Amino acid sequence: MNLSLSQPQWLNTDETPAVMISVLDHLGLMRVTGEQGRSFIHGQVTTDISSLEKQQWRWGAHCDPKGKMLAAFRTFALDDALMLMMPKDTLQADLPQLAKYAVFSKAELTDASDDYRIIGVAGNDAATWIHDHFGELTHEVNDIPGGLLLKDADRFIIIIEQSAATPLLGSINEPLYRAEAWQALEISAGYPNIRASHQGQFVPQMCNLQAINGISFEKGCYMGQETVARMKYRGGNKRALYIVAGTSADAINTESQLEIAIEDGFKKIGTIIEVAQYQQQVLLTAVLPNDTEIGSQLRIAGCSDSSLTVQPLPYSLEEE
Repeated sequence: MNLSLSQPQWLNTDETPAVMISVLDHLGLMRVTGEQGRSFIHGQVTTDISSLEKQQWRWGAHCDPKGKMLAAFRTFALDDALMLMMPKDTLQADLPQLAKYAVFSKAELTDASDDYRIIGVAGNDAATWIHDHFGELTHEVNDIPGGLLLKDADRFIIIIEQSAATPLLGSINEPLYRAEAWQALEISAGYPNIRASHQGQFVPQMCNLQAINGISFEKGCYMGQETVARMKYRGGNKRALYIVAGTSADAINTESQLEIAIEDGFKKIGTIIEVAQYQQQVLLTAVLPNDTEIGSQLRIAGCSDSSLTVQPLPYSLEEE
């Protein structure tokens, strides 16, 4: 099956098709099992695993001892396991870091990416499509034959065993869109899908984890907690995740360098976290100084034919 049949005008999310289905092979799954699996992860990450119900999912981050993120993830329960979903290259780099400490607990960590397919469903008619295929949804996380279905606002993520994924994909009549189409929606949501190349660079608040309920400030100790707490209670964080949109004649990736317009030219600024590009249309998230104004003009360094503008976030960064 050709999983890249369609090239939609997906960088303008107002033009998302009625039903947009993408196979998300760039995402992976870490499986955590064992008698102390959940308590072990609870002591390692920013989110409160102990209060996570079976019908819930949450964002979270795993940090190094200095409070810099090694991974950002969605977490949820699947059967008897706790699952962490993140980009595959991040998972492959993060799993050994967690495993170093898991040997002291009755916890087992494995890469379960090859056991499942991850499928994203979006669009104005996405809820109807999901209902027609899986019935009524009553929770954020719903059991389906062969896996789970996560509801994220008006989007849905299907995590399904390989054996069940094949007939499901074969039954889909709608065109299948590239994973970049889904990434454009993730970017528009202001989500922090950091890659392995960004490990150890950012405290969670620099990627807005606090704004998407990815940090618990009430839970007990975890790796890097002192730094994360200091950022909240003593201040000092000077960066945040921003959405940037525009055009570029050059191909852009997460190693591309951004520049911001100043009175006498441009100066280098920030780090690109995730990028979606179709022809010359560009949508990306970037960590920038947190006093960057909405509407600020940016470009790609060395590309005079690029024109980018900082966009409003869909959530507030103001502390309660």
